[in-house]
Amino acid sequence: TLLQLLESKRLKRGGNNLNFPNSLFGMGNPLLDISAVVDKDFLEKYGLKPNDQILAEDKHKALFEEIVKKFKVEYHAGGATQNSIKIAQWMIQDPHKVCTFFGCIGEDKFGEILKQKADEAHVDAYYYEQTEEPTGTCAACITGDNRSLVANLAAANCYKKDKHLDLKENWKLVEKAKVYYIAGFFLTVSLESILKVAKHASENNKLFTLNLSAPFISQFFKDALMEVMPYVDVLFGNEMEAATFSKEQGFQTEDIEEIAKKAEALPKVNKKRPRIVVFTQGKDGTIMTKGDKVETFPVLKIDQKDIVDTNGAGDAFVGGFLSELVQDKELEQCVKAGHYAANVIIRRAGCTFPEKPDFH
Repeated sequence: TLLQLLESKRLKRGGNNLNFPNSLFGMGNPLLDISAVVDKDFLEKYGLKPNDQILAEDKHKALFEEIVKKFKVEYHAGGATQNSIKIAQWMIQDPHKVCTFFGCIGEDKFGEILKQKADEAHVDAYYYEQTEEPTGTCAACITGDNRSLVANLAAANCYKKDKHLDLKENWKLVEKAKVYYIAGFFLTVSLESILKVAKHASENNKLFTLNLSAPFISQFFKDALMEVMPYVDVLFGNEMEAATFSKEQGFQTEDIEEIAKKAEALPKVNKKRPRIVVFTQGKDGTIMTKGDKVETFPVLKIDQKDIVDTNGAGDAFVGGFLSELVQDKELEQCVKAGHYAANVIIRRAGCTFPEKPDFH
């Protein structure tokens, strides 16, 4: 009957098919964000671009002390992958612990905060804890609707495949997942961990997703990035990262749609799934490859005065996208969820969110 047909359609479409804890797996750099609205002089003093992500060098050491002394700072649990995984869990709501996160922290106060925040977000976080280095931090220097991020990885840089990922009880959690997400930032930490997860996904026809994350990844970690690329089912990035990637790969184009097509066409191990490339462009439409077409999806309108800060907007987009992907929803719906999540995050300081989402 028509009723039965509609019912089976409804079940296929929704009926949250997430009875599975640990369906979405993320691995990356867990950082505590130290966020403040700063001035232009501060950016200039430390040679920062208004909108960028970089790794801290010696010349930035004093920045972390000065930002706390000089400006009103807020502390938020951060780290790109961890942000996205938390947002995905927030979008899903129930059941808890659909999302797993691995990363390395120190045995210290900041590490305790990260554990507590992951717990509050109902993420199943398994941190590798060590005493050599303190928990990593990221200075988020906000000016207007720009954010300049300076990451001091510290402990995050100490993640070890043999000390954590390879442990039987941890690898079991990897095997439970059906969608994997790792931000490109982790390429600077443990390529072998990424490859182990990526190959597992590819061999089992599961979804492995990666983010270009920042221009410096495409520039200075190109070899590592291209070693992982053949396993990438969904590639995320923003317009700046796409442009740098194109330049470094010799694509000879600045047209974002062309860049997306060329990235889609790069060699791929699992031929059962074509690669999907998703590039966000701030307030301009998000583009996504689909077969030989490239589609554009407009973002939700927002009044300039409602933007508190854009820190975490890209992470939130990915989190929203993954929350639908892990439920086998249509890709268009994934983009919609991404736009919704990003729109919520930019109205708030840091990558924080209200109690419940209002997304349909």
